[in-house]
Amino acid sequence: MVKMSLEPVQVMSGQVAELKVAPSSNGDSAGSWEGKREFDKDHLGLTAKPKPPKPENAVTVAVSSRVLFRTEREQRVFEQQGVEEYLRYQIEHENEPFAPGPAFPFVKALEAVNARLRELYPQSEELFDIVLVTYNHAHVGIRLINTINHHNLFIERFCMTGGSSPIGYLKAWQTNLYLSADANKVREALTEGIAAATMFMPEKMTEVSESQLRVAFDGDAVLFSDESERIFKAHGLDKFFEHEKENEDRLLDHGPLKGFLEALGKLQKKFYAKGQRLDCPIRTYLVTARSAASSGIRALKTLRAWGLEIDEALFLAGAPKGPMLEKIRPHIYFDDQMFHIEGAAEMGTIAAHVPYGIAQKHNSKHNTSAGK
Repeated sequence: MVKMSLEPVQVMSGQVAELKVAPSSNGDSAGSWEGKREFDKDHLGLTAKPKPPKPENAVTVAVSSRVLFRTEREQRVFEQQGVEEYLRYQIEHENEPFAPGPAFPFVKALEAVNARLRELYPQSEELFDIVLVTYNHAHVGIRLINTINHHNLFIERFCMTGGSSPIGYLKAWQTNLYLSADANKVREALTEGIAAATMFMPEKMTEVSESQLRVAFDGDAVLFSDESERIFKAHGLDKFFEHEKENEDRLLDHGPLKGFLEALGKLQKKFYAKGQRLDCPIRTYLVTARSAASSGIRALKTLRAWGLEIDEALFLAGAPKGPMLEKIRPHIYFDDQMFHIEGAAEMGTIAAHVPYGIAQKHNSKHNTSAGK
């Protein structure tokens, strides 16, 4: 099993020199990401970047600088030499761009979806809006802006808190998803009702599609509540199956990432409305350790009652998730158990931990879940 550090974005083992995105799976030319940006004309007829949408109209994804970029070296300077030396180091290196971090392919995929949406709906503000969130002092902002420009990212909204908690700002941005290296801040966001997850850097990186955003979700304690998980932990597998059979027509309560799946579905429907269901640049997956016949029907009935579609549902009946995720190659996979996060990372999948529910009280390395 890959060794994973629970410290904020530490590399599991070794260094990753450069993140790569694979050629398109649908035969499109690979090309560079730089060529996929859509530009508008300003009132003088000059080429200009598209304007970010209003937060109330957008699907807002807040990403910490420590998961979007590789900042392990700078973090060591901060921990070993203190804040003043850290700021001095950042200023001295402000013209050196950071390397891509674990959230980088995900953000690139969001931008690719935006480009397709602008082609179909030039005036629409129903787009992904990316906010860069950092505890850094504003002095570090120049290096971050230089890095964003170097990688040709379209990120106009910054939130540099100078060491203060960003959670209040996330609520003001009407954030749909928060990705961070700080598990405590992720828990704080979840407590405030914001979908959030902690990201880690795996030892190896699986190449991912550059033309289709792929997002995979665990079920219980991620899309759904941890109700069924509590039955399993307290009474065992047989009681879990009995409980699910008895309650298959009673909907599961929502989990912390239900709202983000809803937001993805809303954007998917914009492509469906233009006859592009089969060529939609967003694809969603349910990857659960539930078994189809004995406990899967309740999950599917719940999603249907919510009006949500999952493009692919994999019921693994307790089998390891890593090999399936290696086949899917998602840009991000959400799970509430570190056992599954580690298994995904071992196969090169970028996985994000959702610290929610009863599983957080158990040693996940020694307790796999039947209801997951």
